Amino acid sequence: MLPPFLSKETAIKATALFILCIPALVLANQVDVQVKGDHDALEDNARIFLGEVEGRTADGLRRYAPTAEGQVKEALRALGYYNPQITWEVNDGDVGLAELKLTVEPGTPVRVRQRNVDIHGPGLKDAEFVEELPERPRVGDVLNHGEYDNLRSSINNRARRLGYFEGKFEARELKVDPAEKTADINLSFESGERYRLGEVTFLEGHGFEQRLLDQFVTFEPGEPFHAGKVAKLSGDLSNSGYFSGVDLDASPSDAEDRVIPINIDLTPRDPRSIAAGVGFSTDVGPRFRGTWREHYINPMGHRRGLDTEVSELRQSISGWYELPLDPPMTDSIRLSTGYQREEIEDVASERLTLGQQWRHQLDTEWMQILGLRWEGERYTIGEETQNTSSLLLPSVGYSKLHSNSPLDPSQGYRLQVDVTGAHRAALSDADILHVNFLARGLYTLADKHRFLARFNFGGVATNNFDDVPPSLRFFAGGDQSVRGYAYESLSPKNSDGDAVGGRYLIVGSAEYQYEFTKSWRLAAFIDEGNAVDDVFDPLATGVGVGIRWVSPVGPLRLDIAEGLSESLGGGWRIHFSMGPEL
Repeated sequence: MLPPFLSKETAIKATALFILCIPALVLANQVDVQVKGDHDALEDNARIFLGEVEGRTADGLRRYAPTAEGQVKEALRALGYYNPQITWEVNDGDVGLAELKLTVEPGTPVRVRQRNVDIHGPGLKDAEFVEELPERPRVGDVLNHGEYDNLRSSINNRARRLGYFEGKFEARELKVDPAEKTADINLSFESGERYRLGEVTFLEGHGFEQRLLDQFVTFEPGEPFHAGKVAKLSGDLSNSGYFSGVDLDASPSDAEDRVIPINIDLTPRDPRSIAAGVGFSTDVGPRFRGTWREHYINPMGHRRGLDTEVSELRQSISGWYELPLDPPMTDSIRLSTGYQREEIEDVASERLTLGQQWRHQLDTEWMQILGLRWEGERYTIGEETQNTSSLLLPSVGYSKLHSNSPLDPSQGYRLQVDVTGAHRAALSDADILHVNFLARGLYTLADKHRFLARFNFGGVATNNFDDVPPSLRFFAGGDQSVRGYAYESLSPKNSDGDAVGGRYLIVGSAEYQYEFTKSWRLAAFIDEGNAVDDVFDPLATGVGVGIRWVSPVGPLRLDIAEGLSESLGGGWRIHFSMGPEL
């Protein structure tokens, strides 16, 4: 009979919960190993070799003990300890499960006495092959079989990567004397002749001109084989936007006279795609974005697209047509046109653009962009009457991005400079020289401590600033500028108190991030800057803290900032943004 405070339903639930807990008790690990001294690596390796031992009686653990002892010895030998003293005992488990406890005295380790690594054959003269082999295990080091295996496999893998497919070890010895506690390493590798890259053949059925495909090939037939060159070709074709499948065959077994032919079977992707998305930032609020792409129009690989963005402050639509050049992954000519309407702070503008850009990557890995565009702008600042401008703007820009990851780098930098000009003698309403420079840097210390810096400087030279349209003036403040201030609120003001834009932009930022768990970081920052008419004018300061989440599509940032310069509109603000940090 159940107690009055316990219903039948409650009793059933409690019984079910007890039954579910039984497997957890029965399946708890019943073997524990402890290594005397400061030897965490030995203890961890022993536990890995032992694995999980569950569901055994005390007698079963006693029968298992010699096996466990052998596994622990094997685990310690892998890290250079060949003469451990191991004792064990079984606790019968009067309370809970029985447990086998192994206590290990590791003893004196075996150390490397000699290390002889010799490369013979043509590979001896190949700096990429013989230089920077793994340093460990070094003479005097405690023998680590994993490090020895890594040294041996590094030589083998390097030979395959560089095309020494006939290479083999003539000697591969690791002599261990447990009594003397010494180990001698002797590796002798005969490289054999290096294979070469042959002709690249694109199998039929892809639908593209041969000339376009040949421009993806950045090596010449007869060059020494390098797996990196083959991987780059495959990666560039996959990332070109033209193909859904790339099947590249460069098998050494097909070689003739050590020349490897390369055959590539390409599967074209769907020619068109449409995408739409909704985003948010505290600069412009909620926004809708839509794109339409025609990834290839003809066998020459020309493509075109439409982009649109709609938010409360900004609405835009643009179209472009792109012609790939050689090499097509970096070089192109793009023709574009677009319309944008903005109403931010005291400025309302409508802008129509028509232009072209030539993108070319230099040998120094700097991206060079030469452009020529016409801009017609109609704008109102504050209560002023509406103004118009018509400018023909030649431009040149250089940028360089260096990072160790495209999505979430731990170190790297970005440098960018853009110069644009216009002259009344060349179909323009004003004489303008516009310069903008941006630098970003990122460094990570001890995997968890990240330091970011940002500096932005811009300037406008003109004989009549009133003729410069708002799109070529400078404004500061917002998520990507000086936090703690409204978007584009920092600017010189006219006699009516309207923000009119400045001749110069000066913005600097320093930020520290601490990764407290995987993909999550705390941040503290200080920003300083302003858009001014004189470089010695006061700058606005903002400080704050935030949190970062590295999402699958890129970092998301949430900040709470205080603008310390109240006279410039500072105050407490929340900033939310997303996108790369470099």
